[in-house]
Amino acid sequence: MSTTTEYAVTGMTCGHCEMSVREEVSEIAGLTVVDVSAQTGKLVVSAEDAIDDAAVVAAVEEAGYQAARV
Repeated sequence: MSTTTEYAVTGMTCGHCEMSVREEVSEIAGLTVVDVSAQTGKLVVSAEDAIDDAAVVAAVEEAGYQAARV
């Protein structure tokens, strides 16, 4: 059973921003989908098991942005 979680990401303005967030979040083990949109300010991640919110938020912060679970 897959789990999907959505986050609001602040500060993204372009494709480069999306790429930075996607690269950092994609390093989290177990994620099967990482979808980022600067236009909507959303990050959607899916995994087969539970998603570690703290790890996702930390990865977004590492990319230089702020995230909060929606």
